[in-house]
Amino acid sequence: MLPPPEVAAELGAEIDRLKRLPGAEALRWTGRPGWHYTLAFYGEVEDDVVPDLSERLGRAARRTPPFALAVTGGGQFGHGRALWAGADGDLDTLRLLAGRAEAAARKAGLPMAEHRRYKAHLTVARSRDATEVRPYLALLAEFASRTWTVGELALVRSSLPVSGVPGEQPRYEVVGRWGLGAAG
Repeated sequence: MLPPPEVAAELGAEIDRLKRLPGAEALRWTGRPGWHYTLAFYGEVEDDVVPDLSERLGRAARRTPPFALAVTGGGQFGHGRALWAGADGDLDTLRLLAGRAEAAARKAGLPMAEHRRYKAHLTVARSRDATEVRPYLALLAEFASRTWTVGELALVRSSLPVSGVPGEQPRYEVVGRWGLGAAG
């Protein structure tokens, strides 16, 4: 699920503020093209599975009404190895859509990890080593973007860097979009 450009711009201004903190150069900051909320992580998906998965995601989107969301707050995973911005708004519908995206994958034959309660997050930085992130979390706690209406579900393919060039970012490509709600 992708935040609209105006929300990405607001988050970008906040990330620029975080990058000015001491030690920020130790983090690998994600770029705007990669900012998204992962509803379900599918791992490697064979090309011949994509049509069935896409059909099932379309049905999941049509069964889910549009809902309000804002980027707000933040947290960490892995003792400072990943720093993320959170979400606020209709989180019940967001979790419902995440569950439907996971179920779509299972029904399409994709092996999914053990089900865990969905935690909305948009990764903003990573580190190879455990990093002290309290100053970043304190600033993120004050951040809240404008609220927008989520109106579509997107299937995003990620390609990890292969060049070995320091700082190279993964590439993200939207391979499918489906409108939310009965008219989607």
